[in-house]
Amino acid sequence: MSREKGTLYIVAMPIGNSGDISLRALEVLKDVDLIAAEDTRVAGRFLKSHGIDTPLISFFEHNEARRMEGLLKRLEGGESVAVISDAGTPLISDPGYQLVKAAQEQGIKVVPVPGPSAVMAALSVAGLPTDRFLFIGFLPKKPGKRRKELEQLAEVPHTLVLYESPYRLVKTLQELGDIFGSRTVVVCRELTKPYEEILRGTPDELLGELANRKIRGEITLIVEGKGKRKSGN
Repeated sequence: MSREKGTLYIVAMPIGNSGDISLRALEVLKDVDLIAAEDTRVAGRFLKSHGIDTPLISFFEHNEARRMEGLLKRLEGGESVAVISDAGTPLISDPGYQLVKAAQEQGIKVVPVPGPSAVMAALSVAGLPTDRFLFIGFLPKKPGKRRKELEQLAEVPHTLVLYESPYRLVKTLQELGDIFGSRTVVVCRELTKPYEEILRGTPDELLGELANRKIRGEITLIVEGKGKRKSGN
């Protein structure tokens, strides 16, 4: 008789405040045979703080292809594996979907363990419509591609969600002001962390507020979609 296949768990981790981890997530991380982590050092510290000694293996953008075969083999053999990122819900602007796809194709059960998400946290406090939104993730780094994508996004009627580096935030706000005009932008920085900051205004207003400041931390931008206003768009 063939051994029953294992389960692949996709486990959401805190985006800053460690108290946001769910009881279910802790139980899964304790019970699985292996945890595939974006950074084993970050994961190791977190797990140790909760008395969890489950074995760890690195699983990130540059080794995803190499790791997949071994992880699938273990799942096929009956072991259970949890995938975690450094912060938030795995696969959101992080690797992992190829593993999920392959597991599903091989009849391996894939289970989400939902929890913290910078996207949802930022949307919830932005004060912009959330009935429909478009998640963009990170914009292209090359100026020409960035501008082209922003010009296309300027026509989208729904709220936009972007991730941005603190080193490029000012440049992105300048581009949003140039292309989107005076639409509302919400800068969510270091969400759930001690220095959490939420700034709301037009791109020009935000640039004025951020002038002469050294910007640090994880940033999520919420941008007003194209509406029917006669000016500012």
